[in-house]
Amino acid sequence: MNDTTDHNTDASSSKDTTAQASYLITGGAGFLGINLARHLLNNGHKVTSLDLADFDYSDTKDRVTIITGDIRDKAKVDHAMQGIDIVVHTAAALPLYSKEDILTTDIDGTRNVMESALKHGVRRAVHVSSTAVYGIPDHHPLREDDKLDGVGPYGIAKIKAEEVCIEYRNKGLCVPIIRPKSFVGPERLGVFALFYDWAKDGKGFPMIGNGRNRYQLLDVEDLCDAIYLCATADADKANDVFNIGAKEYTTMREDYQAVLDFAGFGKRIRTFPAAPMIWTLRFLELLKLSPLYKWVYETASKDSFVSIEKAERVLGYAPRFSNKDALLRNYEWYVENLTRFENASGVSHRVPWGQGVLRIAKWFF
Repeated sequence: MNDTTDHNTDASSSKDTTAQASYLITGGAGFLGINLARHLLNNGHKVTSLDLADFDYSDTKDRVTIITGDIRDKAKVDHAMQGIDIVVHTAAALPLYSKEDILTTDIDGTRNVMESALKHGVRRAVHVSSTAVYGIPDHHPLREDDKLDGVGPYGIAKIKAEEVCIEYRNKGLCVPIIRPKSFVGPERLGVFALFYDWAKDGKGFPMIGNGRNRYQLLDVEDLCDAIYLCATADADKANDVFNIGAKEYTTMREDYQAVLDFAGFGKRIRTFPAAPMIWTLRFLELLKLSPLYKWVYETASKDSFVSIEKAERVLGYAPRFSNKDALLRNYEWYVENLTRFENASGVSHRVPWGQGVLRIAKWFF
């Protein structure tokens, strides 16, 4: 390890990033974190997890260095950074957290991670951002140089976090920034668990709008591939911003109908006019009776897809899973693992989100 703070991308690119390396995953106990940990272990690397949550995955627990802590704690971040070659920064406070937690975790925490990475001579720090930075756009596909317009504290914080990353890139740290679409796959719960719960109980499912819009998703394995490409490609190529999503997707109605068909109850997606549903969900969110937040229900009836051409061309990104593949892989895992989380709820992707008043609506489908 280089203990100085004199870094540059030329030096980073001269090192072999494909050989065994020590990776730090912030948010390593989360949905993306555990899938990425397995991915890196399978490629022969050492993995350290830094997360507030318990790392309770029996299949990997003995092979990962586990550090429990908050990225807002500078001393804890510095401790976790010892001996690390590459950081993958996935930790974030998600939209259902308080505004204060979102802003302090996603902005101040990102600064702590980047500052510590620079100070400890880390080769590069891959930052996992979000396509939420584009807000509610007026055109598609979205490209990396399109205007950023965050909706709500989460979208705003994600933009500010990227600004922190660029600040440290300008100081000489190699900081690839990934903007993934909503990603699903084994271990993913959160808002998707609501849909899967209705499907496994033989219910249809309501959809905002006519369902003919195209809403691109992403399988977590494809995201792990993209992160690994950013971690191992030449620094002069990787030190950039990349949209990541599925290459194959149809309409939202057709993609989600595939899950209901697989469930085998003959149920259908049922569409409803967008405007009254959106106003109803705004009211329910205001009363804290619904888990759906603005960015979810405001974009659900609209096209939402990004161009992945840059990642394909520069990184060699080649996604393997379509929207349908990703949803079905996630649903199968959900059904097979129901006993692990059927009485759990929370605000992270690791647990189902409480359905609130939507549980009553389920009776009518």
